Amino acid sequence: MTVLLMTPPMTQLNTPYPATAYLTGFLRSRGYEAVQRDPAIELFLEMMTAPALEVIRQHVEENFEQFEDDELPDVIFNFLAEFDRYHLTVEPVIRFLQGKDPSLAMRINSRRFLPEGPAFDAIAQMEAVSGDVLQAAFGNLGVQDKAKYLATLFINDLSNVITQGVDPYFEVSRYGERLAAANPTFDDLYHTLMDEPSFSSDILEQLVEHYLQETQPSVVALTVPFPGNMLGALRIAQTCKAINPELPVVMGGGFVNTELRALKDPRVFEFVDFICLDDGERPLITLLEYFEGKREIDELVRTYFLAEDENGEPYVHLNQNTELHDIPQSDVGAPIYDGLPLTEYLSLCEMLNPMHRIWSDGRWNKLTIAHGCYWRKCSFCDVSLDYIDRFDTAGADILVDRIETLIAETGQTGFHFVDEALPPKALFAFAKRLIERNVVISWWGNIRFERTFSPARCQLLADSGCIAVSGGLEVASDRLLKLMKKGVSVERVAQVTKAFSDAGILVHAYLMYGFPTQTEQETVDALEMVRQLMQQGCFQSAYWHRFVATAHSPIGMNPEEFGITLDPRPEVFFAENDVNFTDPTGTDHDMLGEGLRKALYNYMHGIGFDQPMSFWFDQPVTRTTMKKDMISKAISHFILSQEE
Repeated sequence: MTVLLMTPPMTQLNTPYPATAYLTGFLRSRGYEAVQRDPAIELFLEMMTAPALEVIRQHVEENFEQFEDDELPDVIFNFLAEFDRYHLTVEPVIRFLQGKDPSLAMRINSRRFLPEGPAFDAIAQMEAVSGDVLQAAFGNLGVQDKAKYLATLFINDLSNVITQGVDPYFEVSRYGERLAAANPTFDDLYHTLMDEPSFSSDILEQLVEHYLQETQPSVVALTVPFPGNMLGALRIAQTCKAINPELPVVMGGGFVNTELRALKDPRVFEFVDFICLDDGERPLITLLEYFEGKREIDELVRTYFLAEDENGEPYVHLNQNTELHDIPQSDVGAPIYDGLPLTEYLSLCEMLNPMHRIWSDGRWNKLTIAHGCYWRKCSFCDVSLDYIDRFDTAGADILVDRIETLIAETGQTGFHFVDEALPPKALFAFAKRLIERNVVISWWGNIRFERTFSPARCQLLADSGCIAVSGGLEVASDRLLKLMKKGVSVERVAQVTKAFSDAGILVHAYLMYGFPTQTEQETVDALEMVRQLMQQGCFQSAYWHRFVATAHSPIGMNPEEFGITLDPRPEVFFAENDVNFTDPTGTDHDMLGEGLRKALYNYMHGIGFDQPMSFWFDQPVTRTTMKKDMISKAISHFILSQEE
């Protein structure tokens, strides 16, 4: 039995999403023939060729034939006006970003080789504030990085041309997202799937036909990590069924696990046969045993399928089977990347910030130190779901064994640990084993900024190869941090992040605004905290997220404890995650959000620290109540306590 595993478009362009690699390694360890393909990267590469740009231009000209030049979107006007240069340079730029033609950097840096569309306006905007930002960021010798940044802007322009001029569902990382995310009905996706295929869908269909012919699978398994992957997954399934209606198609992944827990619409099963929830190893292997005749259908684990009621009417049935337990972390095996085009991914530089670029630059082997979260208390988090709630870790030696296996297979020594939060005890043991066994890697992952990370332990992690960490500062307000049961304070975050930074480890902070009962005063004070933290070098990169209540979080399940009222919700037949709510505080979070993002963007480029808080907002806001030296004092006290 051959299982073909695929990741639908779109995820990252620089590295494969790890789910299929995990499952390929696990299935092969159990004696199954598993093969994997990544149509996400292959779809993108098919669209970034000179012949494809000719087709894109034809579509654009047809779609905008009624428009005068001054009515065209800027990116479309520039594409048509500069088409010959786009046509000439697109394939060399792709090769450069794949690391196959580094000498092209000098031509890219000349600023006369690539056509420069609206994406390049960001450079002029920054230079208006702080002078020559490219010289400041890259100096005279950062030739490759500077060219990578400019080439990424070029790719962004072309991606926007496709989205605005050819295929509205195409986005580099959020392909068709609005059709699926928290949509209580399947109608939008279903109608889109029934319509004529889009430009990108035609290419995707051709890729899938090739994969099926090449691998001759007995089963197709699709992972759907994000809402933006759902349209692509269903397009793949649709193509599989058109070619071979008897070919079983199985679906799982993060989006399914989070948002399809109340699935009722039978139409989904016109495309797929089975949908698995939570960790895929046990449900998938049980399904394969069912296909082999070794199990009955009522033995399937956490699996949706279409059944019939006593009147012969179809309905969506979820089979739980709690008697079969999940596979322990120690037994899932090492990921296998065989079948994925590791030399074809693109290393991008989306921002002039050394930490922020880490998500899109370089190819990372993905691993997990532990399943679930060891803290699992945060009130905004989906702590009721398995991927958070069930904590299970593998031993340090097992992890290092897997790392050595992956290095031998891929030739890459960069690792991204994709845990919800790396457990400190296991992390320190792992770091020591890396050092003791002389395994040289570079690694990064997500942590909680808790007191366990002393300067000495941060240095241990750095010595083992840790280059970066990310973690949640969230609302940067002690009152709200306590309300959300985060288990940290702003002062503690300052001390821990400074310890990481002093050890040479880059730090990214997740930030949040719009939390229940959050006032304008608390939001402005939070921005002042962030300003001080970044100016003091505690972290180098951050991102503001607008708070969203989710159905599976403590806030979504017990809103009265947080002072809010959930809005009435429609009956769910498809996806459920975000839940709207009414906050009696009445803070204008939309207005504040724009100012927060503007300030942070400048801080990440090392500018704007001397501006008052009011500078960033379009409307008058309350003055901050935070003392200007609060963070510096917290750090000084911490350093003194460590010396005593």
